[in-house]
Amino acid sequence: MCARYSLTAGEWEFFSSFLKELMLLKAAARFNIAPTQAAPVIVMNQAPEMRDLRFGFQTQASAARKASIVVNARSETVTEKPMFRDAFRERRCLVPATGFYEWRKSGIAKQPMNIRLKGGEPFYFAGLWRMGAASDGSEPEPGFVILTTEPNRLMASIHNRMPVILDREARDAWLDQSLGESDLLALLKSYPADAMEAWPVGSGVGSPHNDNPACLEPVEEAPRAIQGDLFGGI
Repeated sequence: MCARYSLTAGEWEFFSSFLKELMLLKAAARFNIAPTQAAPVIVMNQAPEMRDLRFGFQTQASAARKASIVVNARSETVTEKPMFRDAFRERRCLVPATGFYEWRKSGIAKQPMNIRLKGGEPFYFAGLWRMGAASDGSEPEPGFVILTTEPNRLMASIHNRMPVILDREARDAWLDQSLGESDLLALLKSYPADAMEAWPVGSGVGSPHNDNPACLEPVEEAPRAIQGDLFGGI
C-alpha cells in the first residue's frame, strides 16, 4: 500500500502533451502527506489543471460511522470494484510526489523507509478521484486514491505492493480520455528498480502531525531479524 508520501519540490515543470506547452506547477513543500489531508493532484478538465483534493475515498456508510477511508486501489481489480470502476473510466488523475514511505517488517518490528527516484526529481502516481460522501448532507468533499501494483526488485525487499509510478509517456496516456480499458491497464506496471533508491528514516514519520524535513533524514537501521517468510503478513 501507499498511505504516506512527500512533495518537497516547491515548483516544477509539467509538460502537457494536450496543451503542447510547459506548465509551471507550484505547491507548498510537504514532507509527510497522510490520509484525509488535502494534497495537490492533476486532473483533466478541458486541459490538465492542478487541484487540492482530500487523500482517500469514503463511502456514505463509512462516513456515518466514522470508519477509516480507503487510500489505495489495486490495479488488478480496479475495473471490478464498485468504489473505483467509474473513477477508472472517467476521473483518472496524476498525484505529484517526490518520495513515499513504506514500513519494512523485521520480525515484530517495522522500519519506516523513504523511497524515491534517484536524483530526487518529482514524479507522478497513477490516481483516481471522485466526489466524496458526506454524511451530514453538506457538499461532498472530493477525494483521490493511489493505484498500486506488484513490487519491483527494490520494493520487494520492503513491501509486497508498490504505488504505480508513471513515466512521461504513460503519464500523458493516463489523462487521455480516449483510451480504452486494456490500454489503460497496460500502464499500471512496476517502475524500474534501477531508477529508484531507498533509505531508513525515523519513526516520527508515523505521526501525521510531523510534517518537516526531519521526516526524510536517514537513520541507522536496526539489524533485521532472520525470518523464513520475508514478504508475508500483509
